[in-house]
Amino acid sequence: MSTPRWHAPVESLLLPLLALGGALLMFGAFVRLGGSDPVEAWTLLFKGAFGDAFSWQNTLQRAAPLMLTALAVALPAQAGLIVIGGEGALVLGALACAGLPYLVAPPDGLFGQTLIMAAGALAGAAWVALSGALRQWRGVNETISSLLLSYIAIALFKHLVEGPMRDPASLNKPSTLPLPEALRIGPIVGEQAFSSWLGDVHWGLVAGLVLCIVAGVWLSFSASGFALRVVGGNARTARLVGLPTNALVLLGCALGGACAGLAGAIEVAAVHTAANASVIAGLGYTGILVSFVARHNPWAIPPVAVLFGGFGAAGSLLQRRLDLPDASVLVLQGFAFVFILAAEALRGRLFSVIRARPRPAAPVVPEAA
Repeated sequence: MSTPRWHAPVESLLLPLLALGGALLMFGAFVRLGGSDPVEAWTLLFKGAFGDAFSWQNTLQRAAPLMLTALAVALPAQAGLIVIGGEGALVLGALACAGLPYLVAPPDGLFGQTLIMAAGALAGAAWVALSGALRQWRGVNETISSLLLSYIAIALFKHLVEGPMRDPASLNKPSTLPLPEALRIGPIVGEQAFSSWLGDVHWGLVAGLVLCIVAGVWLSFSASGFALRVVGGNARTARLVGLPTNALVLLGCALGGACAGLAGAIEVAAVHTAANASVIAGLGYTGILVSFVARHNPWAIPPVAVLFGGFGAAGSLLQRRLDLPDASVLVLQGFAFVFILAAEALRGRLFSVIRARPRPAAPVVPEAA
């Protein structure tokens, strides 16, 4: 019997919801073991993420880079690669953004802002494309290489920020020279509207939303996007029909890395004003989870990023009210990742499992005497 068409889209929605529900239940058990009320913890998670205007501001500000780092996983995944090096691309993008004024003096205003954003995106693109090149020409597993390259990128970032590029005025917290005021990215609604629901949410949120929409349109409606998905579906078939598989894989990796590098540049220009250790906040790793929950679909990334941005925003409220560590939300994220991976085992079989019924035992027929 053929599978109804509606099974696949319903599964794509239902499985992540079930996984997140299971993660919340496990987080409640974790909180209970710590001596707190799980119902209160769930309530505080919601209030800290979406309870008022300030919570929404914090959530949206955290969601902005998550959209871009999730694209760093989702776009290579369309080519069949599991790249988890978004953190390395992000920190190098931040470093390139803060370092460009060391080499040249960007002009003030929009053009200068575009230059420092482009520097961050190019640095991230080159770094993640390296993982794709190692995979295509040397047979190195891209998951391992991208992860190890992230450690190298972080080490390079720390060496330069704490050494040659260090601002002498940064004493206890080594940083680069702060960006000039004219190169910084301001809030969407203006500096006088902090009481609104957007508050100090910066233009990085708009950049993340636009790039997710553009990436979805490109993958769904362009010839090159379709070719990239063909490579991800079956690379051997793609080669047989004459598609340039190596170039397409590098394109997917470079575009994903550019998004993560742009996230790092925005973090410097809109949040930190300089490159320092605060940039290394695990945004690239959380982006992996966001992409997997969204099933590497760029159009599904924004709502998932807002959800996980809300989890991060609620951490301080859990700390204040329940005396839980601020990092306890990382436990919730870990449970979510485990359940998402486990849910993939039910992909294509969810409704058959639901319909399955235990067969009644066969009646015992007494033997004739």
